[in-house]
Amino acid sequence: MNAAPWIEFVLIFLGMGFALLGNIGVFVMPDPYTRLQASATCSTTSVISVILAAMAASGFSPTTGKLAIILLYFLVSSPVATTIIARYAWESGVVPWRKPRRPRGGDVSA
Repeated sequence: MNAAPWIEFVLIFLGMGFALLGNIGVFVMPDPYTRLQASATCSTTSVISVILAAMAASGFSPTTGKLAIILLYFLVSSPVATTIIARYAWESGVVPWRKPRRPRGGDVSA
């Protein structure tokens, strides 16, 4: 039995799961920085797993080399784009979210 279809299946569903988690993170996170982190991390992992699934499906062929070049390009460009967006937000005055602190002494009625 050939294991390639199972590897492709698992990688595609991992990519779908990461993409879903990234989309949920964009709606749940409180500020643009954490939203950017959630979307960038999950989009990178989902694209990597889908490209790896395509590489497993194509076997050893010129298509695999082209997919490897696309994967390397994405691995370089995605963090750079994320950094540019975060830096622009910081320079525009977007303040990171801070968790509210509870008052000391156990009095929470204040």
